[in-house]
Amino acid sequence: MNTPDVVCLQELKCEDGAFPRAEIEDAGYNALVHGQKTFNGVAILSRRPFEDSLVGLPDFNAEGQARYLEAVISDEVGGVVRVASIYAPNGNPVASQKYPYKVAFMEALTRHARKLLKLEEVTILAGDYNVIPDERDVYDPIAWTDDALFLLQSRAMLQKIINLGYADALRCVTDAAGHYTFWDYQAGAWQKNHGLRIDHLLLSPRATDYLKRVEIVKSLRAEEKPSDHTPIFAEFSWL
Repeated sequence: MNTPDVVCLQELKCEDGAFPRAEIEDAGYNALVHGQKTFNGVAILSRRPFEDSLVGLPDFNAEGQARYLEAVISDEVGGVVRVASIYAPNGNPVASQKYPYKVAFMEALTRHARKLLKLEEVTILAGDYNVIPDERDVYDPIAWTDDALFLLQSRAMLQKIINLGYADALRCVTDAAGHYTFWDYQAGAWQKNHGLRIDHLLLSPRATDYLKRVEIVKSLRAEEKPSDHTPIFAEFSWL
């Protein structure tokens, strides 16, 4: 887990030139970066070379927002793995133009995800989707009813991608509630375990076939100066 083969990063908040590429390469990784000053930004790190890449979500007017990056990576047995790093819009406040922007992004992502399935590859759509799938994934469902992350429409958009044929990696291994990936910095959310599950690994059928283990690395949230998100880790049988 300390040396994963592939790492997907979101919310870099730096331009490509400011990304610590040299340090990443010294650690044994190739780096593919789609950055943006101050906001957003996504990256994919891989111990194996990138065979191909896609910067930006097709058929979506990103208006300069760096939210989608996709790469094809060869595996050790001669196959390929297609990985996307995704940072979906938050969508709040709902009454503003931010929510229609979130909807447009998710609709474009659904169209692209449908096309990727036709390739019949091992595909992993990883990232911060800014969607809480259901009541098991939030500490207080009633309090979040009107939030863009938990609106019925938001949840339906995520479910639509899953209904195409993708699997929610965590739900392949457990149906239990309380598995969170995000705790706000405010109001003692971490100490009270007031968390949300908004970071997801969506797997194509071939990727699901190889899935061995999924873990939310909760311990990192307790470290000094942590991210408000904690990583979700998946192990596959071909790696």
